[in-house]
Amino acid sequence: MKLKYFLLLALAPAFLFSCVSSKKFKAAQAQLDSLNQAHSKLQGDFKLCEDDKAENARKNAAYENEIADLKKQLAFVKENNTTALKQLEDLSVISAAQAESIKKSLDNIGAKDAYIQDLQASLARKDSLNMALVMNLKGAIGNLDDQDINIKVDKGVVFIDISDKLLFRSGSYDITEKAKEVLGKVAQVLKNQSDVEFMVEGHTDDISYSKGVLLDNWDLSVKRSTAVVRVLQKQYGLSPAKIIAAGRGEYVPIADNNTAQGRAANRRTRIVILPQLDQFFKLLEPKQ
Repeated sequence: MKLKYFLLLALAPAFLFSCVSSKKFKAAQAQLDSLNQAHSKLQGDFKLCEDDKAENARKNAAYENEIADLKKQLAFVKENNTTALKQLEDLSVISAAQAESIKKSLDNIGAKDAYIQDLQASLARKDSLNMALVMNLKGAIGNLDDQDINIKVDKGVVFIDISDKLLFRSGSYDITEKAKEVLGKVAQVLKNQSDVEFMVEGHTDDISYSKGVLLDNWDLSVKRSTAVVRVLQKQYGLSPAKIIAAGRGEYVPIADNNTAQGRAANRRTRIVILPQLDQFFKLLEPKQ
């Protein structure tokens, strides 16, 4: 029994020491957790501060750039104002000779403006005459297939395009009777334009042609042109002095020669109503 008490007394201090150490450990652990939380919060606050610092630096740089631009604009305005003031100072006193020079310049501007208006009026009159000529031609020819004949104004010039299908037999420069009727109607309108000159252009496709005295498409285009000219002169009385015969061969196509339809369009005779350049040059002469 005594042995039991003795053992109990011997173990009591160790038990008490163990209890005290456990309490201290838990308290220390709690304190450590608190410190870790505080540290994490401080790290978060520090990151926010760093982010704010970077954003403020960016904004400051943008403000500085904007201020620099405004300073440049202000300097430019000041420079312009200085120049304008200097010009006003220079113009503040105008001599009699300078005033007379300015008056002459204004008079010249007025004369040139009137000259330009005269030119515009003359060009408008020419356009009106061209349109009247086109309408007369279309009225004289009547309801003919547009694929065979086309009358138009392009850049102030009247063109009459007649397909070779209407004018000539295939591979020939002999004019058909139907074509002579059409040429007669065209000639009747042209005869009423006493001051008009015109050119007859022959055009071909790009298929090589050689027959008899004709060596190539140049020869064929010229022969077809002169055939039309002879009909207009000898059969319908147009003055040969006002007619030009020209051959353009295959070199001024209006369509793709790779298709049958395109080649047919390129085989044509064109009558060009020539602009009266002498009348135009008279407009350019200074008025007395």
